Amino acid sequence: MDSEKIKEAKAPPSAIKNFIAGGAGGVCLVITGQPLDTIKVRLQTQVKGSNVYTGTWDCAKKTIQKEGFRGLYKGMATPLIGVTPIYAICFFGFGIGKKLQTTDPNQELSLPQIFNAGLLSGVFTTVIMTPGERIKCLLQIQSGDPKNSKYNGAWDCAKKVYKEEGLFRGIYKGTGATLLRDVPASGAYFMGYEMLLRYLAPEGERDKLSVLRTLAAGGCAGILNWIVAIGPDTLKSRFQTAPIGQYTGVIDVFTQMVRKEGFLSLFKGLTPVMLRAFPANAACFLGYEVAMNALNKIVPNW
Repeated sequence: MDSEKIKEAKAPPSAIKNFIAGGAGGVCLVITGQPLDTIKVRLQTQVKGSNVYTGTWDCAKKTIQKEGFRGLYKGMATPLIGVTPIYAICFFGFGIGKKLQTTDPNQELSLPQIFNAGLLSGVFTTVIMTPGERIKCLLQIQSGDPKNSKYNGAWDCAKKVYKEEGLFRGIYKGTGATLLRDVPASGAYFMGYEMLLRYLAPEGERDKLSVLRTLAAGGCAGILNWIVAIGPDTLKSRFQTAPIGQYTGVIDVFTQMVRKEGFLSLFKGLTPVMLRAFPANAACFLGYEVAMNALNKIVPNW
């Protein structure tokens, strides 16, 4: 392969392509993973002694019995609407992180450098991720008759939270917890995916990687992501859904949870998280790679 072909093969995707392909991957992730995400949040926000749900299967069964199968998709509108900019910014931030560490256009970054680029992507997404997560979690913990629910959809929830608590203390409540979750987890996410791709893909043939191998790499990257993220995610969910004044901050959530419920309470919702992690993130990266390959063929000069 001559130098021009090498340069073309290693040219980074444009921001527009990352926006479209990242959005496609995000949509695939949300649709695939929302039911188990709802179960995860309900288990995470269940305080010790309430015994509403005894576990993952019990939560799924009771939710479907009381609210129908659609109950598992509560709060999906917010992440679904937000996935395009979130994943566009995520992959855009990852691209910037790689560019900042690149001295040669044809340089292959080391895995620690890929991890560092992933850290930056986690910072980039927090601005959009935090309010979306706040609204989603508040909607997900609502159970029972929708007529008696405080919030009637994502927009109604956003308006009421803003009216009662304001922008930064309300809509953006949990920003620190979101950063604590997403920054290291994003580093692990991208590093894990890249590491597996390098192992699975023949040299110079990444765009020819089979569907099964792409799914395997994406799914395993998702599991690695959640191994890092589950503890901070529990703190975030508990903080974002707590009544006003219950906690002074994330450290207070951690202190109270460990004291009252034990250290293992940080891993509430681990089962649905891990059940969701593989298929949801496999779908995400497959959607991203399919969209990116299609864009490279349709509009190669973008």
